[in-house]
Amino acid sequence: MACNIGLVSLGCAKNQTDAETMLAILKDDGYKIVAEPETADIIIVNTCGFIDSAKQESINAILEMAEYKTCGQCKKLVVTGCLAERYADDIIAELPEVDAILGTGDYDRIIEVIKSVDKMPVITNNINRTPECELPRVLLTPPYTAYLKIADGCDNNCTYCAIPKIRGHFRSRKLEDIIIEANQLANDGVRELILIAQDTTRYGTDIGTSLAKLLDELVKIEKIEWIRVHYYYTEAITKELIDTMAKYDKICNYIDMPIQHADNYILRRMARRTTVEEIDEKINYMRSTLPNCYIRTSIIVGFPGETEEHFQNLYDFVKRTRFDRMGVFTYSCEEGTAAAEFDSQVDDDVKESRYNKLMELQQGISLELNREKIGSVIDVIVEGYDEDNYLFFGRGRGDSIDVDGKVYFGTEDEVTPGDIIKVKILDASEYDLTGQRVLV
Repeated sequence: MACNIGLVSLGCAKNQTDAETMLAILKDDGYKIVAEPETADIIIVNTCGFIDSAKQESINAILEMAEYKTCGQCKKLVVTGCLAERYADDIIAELPEVDAILGTGDYDRIIEVIKSVDKMPVITNNINRTPECELPRVLLTPPYTAYLKIADGCDNNCTYCAIPKIRGHFRSRKLEDIIIEANQLANDGVRELILIAQDTTRYGTDIGTSLAKLLDELVKIEKIEWIRVHYYYTEAITKELIDTMAKYDKICNYIDMPIQHADNYILRRMARRTTVEEIDEKINYMRSTLPNCYIRTSIIVGFPGETEEHFQNLYDFVKRTRFDRMGVFTYSCEEGTAAAEFDSQVDDDVKESRYNKLMELQQGISLELNREKIGSVIDVIVEGYDEDNYLFFGRGRGDSIDVDGKVYFGTEDEVTPGDIIKVKILDASEYDLTGQRVLV
């Protein structure tokens, strides 16, 4: 009888692609993947360990899944991912329910680890190891959309971030291996590829190629209709890259660029390798070169040493720049990072106040920008049907999966998830658009 495997995956898209590979390896070896943890003989918790809230969520998930050792049929509990990489010894010492730890560089060894846990806990941590690239995947995204990890690790060493300690040095995958995987995904029905890495813009700098050259190759895959890139670092955005994006209709003019702040003093304390002036220059070039460009960013408020003046500079920059999408986070003090030792830590209530001010500002900007789209016709990838509103829904080129808004639309014609159609926008809210399908 096949051994049942259950998996809980937390955290970012990079972590999710690792989980998809583990599931495929297990499935190919004869294990049965089950959705109900009470029916699983082995449970894997693929954890996140980026900030305190993510760590706590991961610990809670481990404890919750551990209960199935008594109330279900679980025999082995395996913890993988970022928390496992960062706190392996602590997990084994404090959570005796856990049978094995699998670090971020070893996810392809999942079967070997599962088969080795009968007599003693197993810990594998090879942080800078890059698994063989031609690995199968069981997609956890809808079948028409897939993440494609093009690199792992990071060498930026921002003072607030523990990623280099969790995922190691920056390592690009071979271009030919990425193309092989992209073709396989396309043959399996994927129409939208989302390129991910901790720093996608530095792709290839360690192996003699570039993100622009990779995009030149990916657009040749006929069955792929949209290509989206996440996590551009401002200082690594080149004219060649933006000009390449402008050449191809398949590449969504969607720039996910986490600037983190807009005051030069705070940027230096963060060890960001850019300035406000350079950010302005890059944004102006992108908007002049890419028609209907959507720029998404992430901001940290309450970084150690951030005064009211520094925050006001950030606020004014956001007001002037009018980002299409923006996520705001309060600074999280992470052990082992340089910023954790900085003086002038900001009080939590001040962080929360600044967060609310920025979010209120961005909501107004987002509403204004969305209202400007009323009357326009946009491409939409169909995702499903909303029975409460009696409307279909999907995403435009400016909306990435899970993080951005939706486009709701009516149609008298049959549509299927994964179809890319035209929708005329008739109404708008802060985050979502509503319209009617049009035939062209």
